[in-house]
Amino acid sequence: MEWTVNELAERAGITDRTLRHYHRIGLLPPDRIGSNGYRYYGPAAVARLQRILLLRDTGMGLAEIAAVLDAPAQPTSEVAALRSHLAQLTAERDAVDRRIAAVEHTLTMREQGLEPRMDVMLQGFNDDYESEVVERWGRDAFDASNQWWHEKSLRAQREWKQRTEALVARWRELHEAGHEPDAPAAREHAAVHLRWFAEIPGTPTHAGDAENSRAMVLGMADIYESDPAFHVTFGTAAAARFAAEALRRALDTGSARSLSEDDAVD
Repeated sequence: MEWTVNELAERAGITDRTLRHYHRIGLLPPDRIGSNGYRYYGPAAVARLQRILLLRDTGMGLAEIAAVLDAPAQPTSEVAALRSHLAQLTAERDAVDRRIAAVEHTLTMREQGLEPRMDVMLQGFNDDYESEVVERWGRDAFDASNQWWHEKSLRAQREWKQRTEALVARWRELHEAGHEPDAPAAREHAAVHLRWFAEIPGTPTHAGDAENSRAMVLGMADIYESDPAFHVTFGTAAAARFAAEALRRALDTGSARSLSEDDAVD
């Protein structure tokens, strides 16, 4: 049994233009072209079209669909492609969910006649560092911290940011006062900084995971030292390097004990 373009398009619920496009890009060639120039599709082409339409409904691109269908081990390749596509869609959904939460929060503030700061409300807690956080500590860590942030009231967000600004400003004060990274004042502030880490859900320090907490703190120290954005945050590159070294010294002297949420700074 064979179907023409119009017949197959009508049965499949698509346009004849779509079928012609699939032929043109090599995704679904007809079984034969008659002397009259008509395209004819047999059962194998119909089965392939069915799979194309199923994969297209998932949002998969035509080039990716072609790669899946033309792979030697088609069932395995299709499953792998679908898993990969599902992971991508899930990540996109999570990103949209975070933005919806931010907009809902902003809308609430507007309805109460308040003026939210755009950098506080429209960005998540660590959106600027999403790729870095996900690469080092995983998607769950990033999502947990963002959920925690967006569940805070506007007042709580502002208070937390003020405390954070004071935390990094203190590092610059200690550096400019001539303290060494292992001086008592620096060790004391390093302990405060570690308790600050423990406040943030998604971090090993928050979970009380001593081994991974150490790795996280060392990783953050490296970022403070090397990332120009953090040089601005700390006021100077030298202050950022001072904080990084003080945190490393704190780990070496055993100050980075396993912290739980109960240890968070008031």
